[in-house]
Amino acid sequence: MPDSGFPQFDDLYRDIILDHYRRPRGRKPLHSPDIENEGFNPVCGDEVKVALKFEDGRVKDVSVVGRGCAISTASGSMLAELLPGKSAKEVAELVSAVKGMMHDEKAPEGLDLGDLDAFQGVKKYPVRIKCALLSWVTLSDALKAWEHGQHHPTAASTTEERASGEL
Repeated sequence: MPDSGFPQFDDLYRDIILDHYRRPRGRKPLHSPDIENEGFNPVCGDEVKVALKFEDGRVKDVSVVGRGCAISTASGSMLAELLPGKSAKEVAELVSAVKGMMHDEKAPEGLDLGDLDAFQGVKKYPVRIKCALLSWVTLSDALKAWEHGQHHPTAASTTEERASGEL
């Protein structure tokens, strides 16, 4: 069987990931976003651009555009699906929970991770963790820059150094 771009998971999780890969959410560009950043995974070549538009202190719209493997694309799609309606603080909490989940930490009680549960099996494959986190790290770096008044953050990367620490 040819490499499908993601590890072998049970059928339910595979179906969720494939659905987000085949029909990714948030794939439209945003005009005049409040937050945007580009990310790159030098290990596999995945690329992503994440952009958010806020209204009344909450995420109004999300764009996640890029190219990458099934895991990277599906994770970005799930990000786009989960963020609308959330405050910047809630987005940061979600980013932290997703990073924690990839490192075997439990999500905070009551936090809705949507379809992200499908990535429970990814943590068994360290190289794939970087794929699953690319959109989230890119978003996290954009949020940090935005909080400090910067509109153009440094592009995010899932390099080995970052993976051992921040990711």
